[in-house]
Amino acid sequence: MDFLLHHGITVLGQWISIAELAGQVFALAVVFLAQRRTLWTWPVQVGATVLLFAVYASAHLGGLAARQVAILAISVYGWWAWTRRQDPVFGVVVRQGRLVERLAMLGAFLAGTTVMALVLDALDASWAPWPDAAIFVGTLVAFAAQGAGLVEFWLVWLVVDAIGVPLQISSGLYFSAAIYIVFAGLVVHGWWSWNRSARSVANRQVMAASS
Repeated sequence: MDFLLHHGITVLGQWISIAELAGQVFALAVVFLAQRRTLWTWPVQVGATVLLFAVYASAHLGGLAARQVAILAISVYGWWAWTRRQDPVFGVVVRQGRLVERLAMLGAFLAGTTVMALVLDALDASWAPWPDAAIFVGTLVAFAAQGAGLVEFWLVWLVVDAIGVPLQISSGLYFSAAIYIVFAGLVVHGWWSWNRSARSVANRQVMAASS
């Protein structure tokens, strides 16, 4: 891993390690694959977590590094969950979250961010504990909702992107910041795609129930 962290390329005057480049490309591929609701989403995510853990740990961003470990565990769950919800027509079945599920996601994000920020600050594990914590917790909420097939996980990713871009720039990780901006465009498209699929599944269920 040291080789991947200390060797890289220079793009427009900005040096990018191989680990950061490969990790963010893998992460970008995950969003692309998630739009298409394919099981390949999860093994590719595993590869991204290993590389980005090393990148963020070397940049003294404890929250971002720690979230890679949590994402690895959630990826295993997501892989298992998606294999149980496959449909021959719609792929992985997705749906819009109920009100209680949306409130639970919001509560988990707010409470989790507060707790994580205090922990990071107490351990001196991050120079920017609050945005670092928000990205950490937001990522966990998003991946958990994605594994459950909830359309709202895309909205959580938008929040993570909005916080992540300035944090990455401040950390000197300009390539990662650019990837986050690309993420935002893919997230908007993913939100539209999953909503369309959720409506199709819901309509089919209504027709089946009335027949």
